[in-house]
Amino acid sequence: LIVAIFFFSVGCSDDQNNDAVNTDEHNETEEHSEAIKISDEVMKEFGIEVKEAGAGVIKNHIDLTGEIKAEPSKISHIVPRFSGIVQQVNKTVGERVSKGEVLAIIESNESLTTYEVQSLIDGTIIEMHMTQGELIGTEAHAFTIADLDKVWAMLSVYQKDLDKIKIGQNAKVSIGSIDTEEMGKISYLSPIVDEKTRTASARVILNNQSGKWRPGMFVTAKVYVSETKAQVVIEKTALQTIDDEQVVFVKEAEGFVPQRVKVGKETDDTVEILSGLKAGQQYVSKGAFTLKAEVLKESFGGDEH
Repeated sequence: LIVAIFFFSVGCSDDQNNDAVNTDEHNETEEHSEAIKISDEVMKEFGIEVKEAGAGVIKNHIDLTGEIKAEPSKISHIVPRFSGIVQQVNKTVGERVSKGEVLAIIESNESLTTYEVQSLIDGTIIEMHMTQGELIGTEAHAFTIADLDKVWAMLSVYQKDLDKIKIGQNAKVSIGSIDTEEMGKISYLSPIVDEKTRTASARVILNNQSGKWRPGMFVTAKVYVSETKAQVVIEKTALQTIDDEQVVFVKEAEGFVPQRVKVGKETDDTVEILSGLKAGQQYVSKGAFTLKAEVLKESFGGDEH
């Protein structure tokens, strides 16, 4: 009986040890399965980029809408000096002209001699009211020429935002495309509010030598009204949601590991990290969705990556 008890005890001890070993191996496997190894070629193929987390500034902004307008002082209305018959028209709408360039020739009704109608500025013809052989008077302008090298983005500011918008603040003006975005500054804020719209006007001067900003365009603008310094700021595209928790994929020696984070203030492009990620750590800034898909595949018993 004593011998039997001894062998039974030894057997139980071995089983417990084996169970402990199996548990350790299982934990080690689970921990290892969280690390995703991806080659440089695959990272390049799927657009996966890695950056270093660090301190940054969270810029708080207000969204405004508005319209592109030509600068009033850069618009020239050309009126014939004498009424007469249009003998010749040299330019038309849309053409660029130089100061002093001859736009048309008119025969005066009074002297029956011809005289030239010249451009008073460098610019683009945006309106023309003249045709060859037409009898034209001096009561209306024949050409409207605008210098559009610089234009105004006139933004509407609602009453609730008036105390936040200040002259000198940075503003990003856009028509919904990255190719048509430009940074400028609030250079003017109207002292009155329109009775109908209940809005004030804010002006941003834009460089338009490329001609991409056309008067009459509807635009949106982000006016940056305040800045907050943060110890850890990352790109917003790095955030992913797994099991209802926000994670960031961190680069470790064994691969990329999803790490739970707590976020703070955010903008359209960046977000503050309050915990879960430290300055100096390498994280996946773009293409993190590919790694998330790999994690989900593993959780559903997919093939090894």
